Amino acid sequence: MSEACRKRRYVKHWISKLTDSDGENSETLVWLDFVKASKYINEETYYQLTEQSEEVGKLINYMINNPGKFGVKPLE
Repeated sequence: MSEACRKRRYVKHWISKLTDSDGENSETLVWLDFVKASKYINEETYYQLTEQSEEVGKLINYMINNPGKFGVKPLE
């Protein structure tokens, strides 16, 4: 995420870095499935963490779709 903020000047870089972040967040969901299946975490913890991850995904997608609200301006 910090990489995306450093690239705020360029819309395509911003979106690229946030897309990478979204992919990493999706990978987190896979690992949560794995640790739940392996019984490293209980159901309640699993659902709390997956809900948080889904919320992070929504926020990342909002940032991708609304770059202007985060100081990203296309070069003129």
